[in-house]
Amino acid sequence: MDIVQSPISTLNHIYEISGVEVGQHFYWQIGGFQVHAQVLITSWVVIAVLSGSATIAVRDPQTIPTGGQNFVEYILEFLRDLARTQIGEEEYGPWVSFIGTMFLFIFVSNWSGALLPWGIIKLPHGELAAPTNDINTTVALASLTSVAYFYAGLAKKGLGYFGKYIQPTPILLPINILEDFTKPLSLSFRLSGNILADELVVAVPVSLVPLVVPIPVMFLGLFTSGIQALIFATLAAAYIGESVEGHH
Repeated sequence: MDIVQSPISTLNHIYEISGVEVGQHFYWQIGGFQVHAQVLITSWVVIAVLSGSATIAVRDPQTIPTGGQNFVEYILEFLRDLARTQIGEEEYGPWVSFIGTMFLFIFVSNWSGALLPWGIIKLPHGELAAPTNDINTTVALASLTSVAYFYAGLAKKGLGYFGKYIQPTPILLPINILEDFTKPLSLSFRLSGNILADELVVAVPVSLVPLVVPIPVMFLGLFTSGIQALIFATLAAAYIGESVEGHH
């Protein structure tokens, strides 16, 4: 009887470990699914900020841009240069919107965690924070990037795209396949870990010395948050460029 129960007991322990969570979370029941409400709320705020800012800035476009339109066009030119550099002159056009959306969503999400006083909004469980400090958000963004560069390669080369897995030699097939799993893992854990660490670094001095000392740390957090958005967008564009061009 003990021999039969031992594997069952082991499986029960594994199931209990899989349910372990870091901190408290606030969930919504939508249909038959349980969704992470904190991430949805902050993500909707970020999307609203981006949509509202873009609408206001270009609601009355001018031939000679001024004010908000000038700023938006500067950002667009920056994103075009980023995509052109990583993907290539001939192929970058269709991917500017994807790379730009990734960069802006991550950038505004990161800054929202450093600038917005999410803590004043009380929830039944947990607290609001930047969407990108949650691994679920970064995994979703990294998964979209993986889908994008697979689509780019297949659209450009057809089934011949999979020939890259046996180049320069078939011996490297397992390593080349493993690379496609490590790319999204690296993107997601790098972004989530850095943003979570930034928020913790700010939270500790704020709790100890609430006034002057945390200010330089907050400015450092803003800088690193912007760098993380740039790194993610650059790597996403580089992966797409690698799939399209076959070399980088």
